[in-house]
Amino acid sequence: MIMNRFFASHTALLLVPVLAMSIVDAQAQASTQSFESIKSQEELNKVVASLDAALFDAYNRCDLEKFASFIADDVEFYHDQSGVTLGKQNLTDSVKKNICGRVTRELVPGSLQVYHMNGYGAVEMGVHRFHHPGHDDTEPLGEAKFIHLWQYKDGAWKITRVISYEHHAVPK
Repeated sequence: MIMNRFFASHTALLLVPVLAMSIVDAQAQASTQSFESIKSQEELNKVVASLDAALFDAYNRCDLEKFASFIADDVEFYHDQSGVTLGKQNLTDSVKKNICGRVTRELVPGSLQVYHMNGYGAVEMGVHRFHHPGHDDTEPLGEAKFIHLWQYKDGAWKITRVISYEHHAVPK
């Protein structure tokens, strides 16, 4: 009887990662919904919000392979303070050098706006806030507006253009 409880409890523990992977897989499937199958603004909002969450989860965890999977090879990234970064590899290298372990990003609740781009994908606009893990007491919070142009092509959503602007410190 003790052995049965032992195996039952360990079997249950083994199922936790399987269930977690199922949830992650379901979220990934939602973010890869085809452009053609989206029939309403509400559906488009959900798809782009899911893409945004997955992109910045990878950004915050410094999962550069996952992060790069959301970026088009010929991406153009325009930043009001650091200028332009061209190409997926350059952008990924910049995130590795300047972001990993130094900055995390959160979407400011209620700021997300999504618009359909006929025959292309969607434009996402919003405000994001930047934290400095381990240095939140000495580094100010940062905030900026952003525009992401998402293209649905060859069965995948990718960012082709980014504009990140109006960066400023915000009170805590």
